[in-house]
Amino acid sequence: MLQLEQELKNNAYPGRGIVIGRSDDGRKAAIAYFIMGRSVNSRNRVFVTEGEGIRTQAFDPAKLTDPSLVIYAPVRVFAAGEGRGNDIIVTNGDQTDTIYQGLSKGLTFEQSLRSREFEPDGPNYTPRISGLVHIQEAGFAYWLSILKSNDGDPSCCNRYTFSYDSPAAGEGRFIHTYMHDGNPLPSFQGEPKKVAIQGDIHSFAGMLWESLNEENKVSLFVRFIDIATGRYETRILNKNQ
Repeated sequence: MLQLEQELKNNAYPGRGIVIGRSDDGRKAAIAYFIMGRSVNSRNRVFVTEGEGIRTQAFDPAKLTDPSLVIYAPVRVFAAGEGRGNDIIVTNGDQTDTIYQGLSKGLTFEQSLRSREFEPDGPNYTPRISGLVHIQEAGFAYWLSILKSNDGDPSCCNRYTFSYDSPAAGEGRFIHTYMHDGNPLPSFQGEPKKVAIQGDIHSFAGMLWESLNEENKVSLFVRFIDIATGRYETRILNKNQ
């Protein structure tokens, strides 16, 4: 099991990342999403709350040059209906809305993403990473997905979905867009990384924020959800204040 602190400190530019798992006391589902940036357009952002989810927003609207891939809702909550639990969607792009709409039509997480592929930002072709947490009857499961080019070839979209039932306490999975910094940026490879989930929401969020590269980090969202009651706590940290 890897330590998130070291994974982040040893990588100046993992890009955007999703962590999902179970708290070490076994009581809570843990979700984290962070964004980083190298350009002025990417760094000029903050997370703001929107309903039970969040949205990215330009910190200085005058500096926003292209909103297409930087302004979106990373987190939305889909209420499946009476007795059917809630689904928390977290992604690195507007595929959050695609998944939400798919779920509302009875599609699965994987089926909903069939209409999407990696971002059209060649030569990087940034992967679309997505997660879904399903909480029901004092238990939960989660899924992670990555849609990526075929080693930089945009003529083929490689699709991978990973499913985790009854996650173990203190254990999670971490997926991010880039292996490391570079030109072009190399897409994430392999399975989501098995990482430790430790501490309460405040210590966990603090560790993540302090471990992200100071120059490149932009915003962080963390949510801990009580599996038995559905009540949750959220922390949002923005470099731009």
